[in-house]
Amino acid sequence: MPIEYSLAERGNPGKPTDPKKFYAVARSTGDTTTRGLAGRINEMSTVSTVDVMAVLEALFQTVPRELAEGRIVRCGDFGSFAVSLQSDGAASEKEFVVGLINNVKVVFRPGKLFAQAMQQADFKRVGPSEESKARATRKRG
Repeated sequence: MPIEYSLAERGNPGKPTDPKKFYAVARSTGDTTTRGLAGRINEMSTVSTVDVMAVLEALFQTVPRELAEGRIVRCGDFGSFAVSLQSDGAASEKEFVVGLINNVKVVFRPGKLFAQAMQQADFKRVGPSEESKARATRKRG
């Protein structure tokens, strides 16, 4: 199944006077639950759906714990998970306090499996995005 996309017209915030251009925006065709993943894995292996669910649940509990302990979680060709911090700046090293850290994000870096799958992906253009529809409605009203 192809990745569906629509087009959105956007300006360049750094150059507001430049003409707007159209860009591809990925459109979701739904979602997959943990149970759905377990079922798909069950279909391609000899492991029961219940056993796969147990392993996935253990993974979902273990990865955040490892990240909270400052580790990068490497999953081979699947990819890796790491922590990224956002903070306010301090005038000097001595003035920096942990309270300046205001956000912790988890970064996923895709591995070879993702890179190959995305390079081989097919694409299908669909109707306008909700953003484009809303903008068109605002312009008319």
